[in-house]
Amino acid sequence: MGNEIVLTVKDVIKNFGTNRVLDGISFDVKKGEVVVIIGPSGTGKSTLLRCINQLTPPDEGRVWLGEREITDKHTNINHIRQDIGFVFQHFALFNHLTALGNVEVGLYKVKKMSKEEARKKAIDELERVGLKDHMEKYPAELSGGQQQRVGIARALAMDPQIMLFDEPTSALDPELTGEVLTVMKDLAEAGMTMVVVSHEIGFARSVGHRIIFMEEGHIVEQGDPEMILKSAKKDRTREFLHKITELYGG
Repeated sequence: MGNEIVLTVKDVIKNFGTNRVLDGISFDVKKGEVVVIIGPSGTGKSTLLRCINQLTPPDEGRVWLGEREITDKHTNINHIRQDIGFVFQHFALFNHLTALGNVEVGLYKVKKMSKEEARKKAIDELERVGLKDHMEKYPAELSGGQQQRVGIARALAMDPQIMLFDEPTSALDPELTGEVLTVMKDLAEAGMTMVVVSHEIGFARSVGHRIIFMEEGHIVEQGDPEMILKSAKKDRTREFLHKITELYGG
């Protein structure tokens, strides 16, 4: 992990009606760093990821990818999104396309690759996530874990500078969770910069460089995973971790 800052989030505020979901969130992510965001449901974690790539524009605050300001109204957001991989909770695949079709479509439609180049790149990425033998199957023919791995391959195919994961295993049966986490661990070990919203404490402990604990739109505490998990400073952090460990293990 280097000192180069890949992502900067500064004073981000987001309201839904009278409900303030994010209340002045600020943090940086370094190149090669894996940041795991934890916290109760409804505390703004997923909204934060969506604010980063402008799927949900923040009401106030600024976000940069490297030196490019994502929140600048003059920024070509569709261009900058190519550099931000996003893996959704519920897969978000095109049901009428095969696994291969889901991965290659963005390459020739958005990156303007030739069909031949796009296909070769897509096959390489599906092989990377262990799905080369399933590339001609449609989403309905794949397990949830396989569908999520197609989603990861699709994001990786764009060669992003950073990957955002929005609770990527929460819609999966426990036995399918491991195959997705294994792919994510491999990415982390290869130096991919990642921000992961997850309740997978074991993943945070073994792969994360930093844990951020959020509640009610605020960052309550953040730090090295071992410090947060073993000796969190805030009572609320310790209480949450005790409950989540009881529920999910870790």
